[in-house]
Amino acid sequence: MTTALPPHAAQPLLTRGKPLAEARAAVIMVHGRGASPQSILELAQAIPHPDVAYLAPGAAGGTWYPQSFMAPTAANEPGISSGISVIHALVEQVAAAGIPEERIILLGFSQGACLASTSAQRRPKRYGGVVVLSGGLIGPPGTEWSTEGDFSGTPIFLGCSDVDAHIPEARVLASAAHLESMGAEVTCRIYKGFGHAVNEDEIAFARELVADVAKA
Repeated sequence: MTTALPPHAAQPLLTRGKPLAEARAAVIMVHGRGASPQSILELAQAIPHPDVAYLAPGAAGGTWYPQSFMAPTAANEPGISSGISVIHALVEQVAAAGIPEERIILLGFSQGACLASTSAQRRPKRYGGVVVLSGGLIGPPGTEWSTEGDFSGTPIFLGCSDVDAHIPEARVLASAAHLESMGAEVTCRIYKGFGHAVNEDEIAFARELVADVAKA
């Protein structure tokens, strides 16, 4: 009897920048719903660094999980667990290549931001950073996320509009507070009337973070 693979196993991994074996730091970039590794790697052009490897995993069918990130968790499985496993495995792959966690940045947009932040929250370490662009921790209203583990000062950025149609401001603020309670150095910026997109202020923060991590 053949056991089915998790939905996001064996999906393509695209890379840009320095080859992993030669890179000083790495950015794992997680795309949003209905998007692709190619689309999120376009953002790498806005946060370039000559010594950084950029890695973008792909979701099966372009979607990590089918419903809202605030839907009952069971309704989004096995997508959530499979996506988190992909990200955790990539962190391990990068570390095995000689880049320690403190020089690994997790970055995601929208659905990818929710997945990246939750992946970090479920396996807290001293990462180089976590950049959450229009996203928050996954779970239905009333979720009590685990506080086990310590980010040990990991810089975590959350940026989102106050009128984002997909990401409630209250969930962004709650996510920021929870991650801070786990020892992260959190920067949370709410942009008035902006919408569901990435803005220049967020890009500037990410660019500076990448530069700082690469020279650390």
